[in-house]
Amino acid sequence: MKKKNNTINILNRKAKFEYEFLDRYTAGIQLAGTEIKSIREGKAAIAESFCEFNDLHELFVINMHVEEYSHATYFNHQPKTQRKLLLNRKELKKLEKEVKNSGLTIIPTRLFINDNGLAKLDIVLAKGKKTYDKRETMKDRDNKRNLDRIKKAYN
Repeated sequence: MKKKNNTINILNRKAKFEYEFLDRYTAGIQLAGTEIKSIREGKAAIAESFCEFNDLHELFVINMHVEEYSHATYFNHQPKTQRKLLLNRKELKKLEKEVKNSGLTIIPTRLFINDNGLAKLDIVLAKGKKTYDKRETMKDRDNKRNLDRIKKAYN
């Protein structure tokens, strides 16, 4: 059996700037048939999305945009519905405890297709950065860029 080269890798680039990452998990997503087809075409966005628990202690990703599938009939999906995330019970309990007690948030950072053809979502337990932390991050990025430029000119 020949392996497919899956290049679907949708990132949330704003997340690293806005949040400080504490813990990382990989979760499966419960999707409809047309949703996975749209994701395989690369027509999804997780830039403004976040994760929340419902009353039944299930984790959902909110505000994840998956475009409607172009070749679907009237069975097409809604672009911005809540989608259930699939994790172990132990991981879910740990995440829920951290979110309730510490005031942390769960942010999706990467949407990808694994080797088996299943859609997976990398999520992180994160703490929001303050304004001065963001300025520090920008300053470090500029300093690194200038240092690389000097090294390149020297070589």
